[in-house]
Amino acid sequence: MGDNRDRSHAFRLTPVSRETEERLVILVEELRRWQKAKNLVSGATLDEVWTRHIADSLQLLGPVPGARNWLDLGSGGGFPGLVLGIRLAELGGHIDLVESNARKCAFLRHAARLTGAPVTVHNARIEDVVDEFAGKVDAVTARALAPLPLLLDWCKELLRTGVTGVFPKGQHLEAELTAASKYWKIQATTFPSLTDSAAGILVIRGVEKRAD
Repeated sequence: MGDNRDRSHAFRLTPVSRETEERLVILVEELRRWQKAKNLVSGATLDEVWTRHIADSLQLLGPVPGARNWLDLGSGGGFPGLVLGIRLAELGGHIDLVESNARKCAFLRHAARLTGAPVTVHNARIEDVVDEFAGKVDAVTARALAPLPLLLDWCKELLRTGVTGVFPKGQHLEAELTAASKYWKIQATTFPSLTDSAAGILVIRGVEKRAD
């Protein structure tokens, strides 16, 4: 898919304002420039960056339209965190990004500065800082980071304080949910992905550890 076609397709799936689109163009330009040295995302996905990364990230706002303060765990090259941050600039929101790799944090800060995204980058291990956000954000997300049982273990204090978990998952979503249900009572809803018919978005509004 050519870049213009890919971009048009992405914004048909997840429409945004012209100002937000212009900021996202800056993000994509910087991603491609830094990718050569930093390997921020899989190189095979750059040909469809607008659908595979931009629209795939933007769609996470759909299931929780009222969420304004977000937390992104394992932000990597900025997906979904930077994309959500750029969209939240227009909505009056904010997102905290947690990433343990210092080089990726440098890119996240650089891109946030250029795009004006309301982002705070934390160069830290998830398990060292995640509980600090309990009760302080509306939603927590993580993309291609860890299996659901581990995500729930990291996020249990957040979910107990009313934070909504918004986790994009691939074709093994149901298997992960089944595995996690052995250890957790989960209040969850699954939404279809706009960008991948085999994938879904798992929205979790509560968890409780099962008794041993």
